[in-house]
Amino acid sequence: MNKNIKIALGAIYLIILVAFLYFLFSKFDTSRIGDFSYYKNIQINLDEMIGKNLIINLFLFSFFSIIWVVLLGFGSPLLILSGLLFGKWIGTIISTISISLGALSLYIIASYFFKDLVNQILKERFEKYIERFQKNEFYYFFAFRFAGGLGIPFFLQNVLPVVFKMKNFNYFLASFFGFIPGFFIWNTIGSGINKFVKEADEFNFISLILSREIYLPLLIFIVLILASLAVKKKFFND
Repeated sequence: MNKNIKIALGAIYLIILVAFLYFLFSKFDTSRIGDFSYYKNIQINLDEMIGKNLIINLFLFSFFSIIWVVLLGFGSPLLILSGLLFGKWIGTIISTISISLGALSLYIIASYFFKDLVNQILKERFEKYIERFQKNEFYYFFAFRFAGGLGIPFFLQNVLPVVFKMKNFNYFLASFFGFIPGFFIWNTIGSGINKFVKEADEFNFISLILSREIYLPLLIFIVLILASLAVKKKFFND
């Protein structure tokens, strides 16, 4: 049964990914791929479309994000996209809620159907943390999320608490609050790219990086990495 479920999830993931990529590239005029003004027009049209149907587009983005995370998709592209589409504030809120729900859904599925597999892959590596996690699972998982998952791939981060038998409510809250700092930075970068595309006359990578909307969140991101290292040392190093 587990094998059939994995095959089904993989097939659904590929179908969604192919459909999304087809929809995305079908909207592009490949003859203008090097024309920066083309991207300016796309961004302006996106802003108009989002503004006219904000609630519907938030719902569609949230639904897509939840399914994307459940099907083992990466988180970073969603964060850049939410910043591009909704700005740093609304983008941070909708992406944090959606990805937290998607991660919780994946965790529940993994707990029911892939518990033995998750334990086989991860339990030995994290066995020394089981006792301390079970004593204070919210704070340790919050620290884990805040620390960027200690470099573990995102989909494995989402199923790791299966090893600790974590409560669903604590899982969601720890994920939600632990995600906020990093998600805000990525959404700010997405929002900065949006502003650069609309205001610049031509694309210049150096100008993009040196724009305040980009270099400032990158500097904050470096600070966050240093803070994450401190959290890792305090909570996860013996």
